[in-house]
Amino acid sequence: MAFYVYVLASRQRGTLYTGVTSDLARRVHEHREKTGSGFTRRYDVTRLIYYETYETPDEAIRREKRLKRWPRDWKIRTIEAFNPDWRDLYEDLNR
Repeated sequence: MAFYVYVLASRQRGTLYTGVTSDLARRVHEHREKTGSGFTRRYDVTRLIYYETYETPDEAIRREKRLKRWPRDWKIRTIEAFNPDWRDLYEDLNR
């Protein structure tokens, strides 16, 4: 089983949300349907723009906590190295 650390955005360089899950497609769908976190619902943060895969939940949780402590400009540089156009990657998960 894989575990994921993911980042959602409201728009390019907009509000960011970092989370962890064992089912990335399901969790992003919940955010998109506004049944996920209150934060993502309040700020309309629904676009999957970044994710990483880990083998254990402990690794994923450690990485999530580390990313959440990063300054915003570090997060943006990491996102843009992975996804320079800030394309919504959610549709790629269902292929």
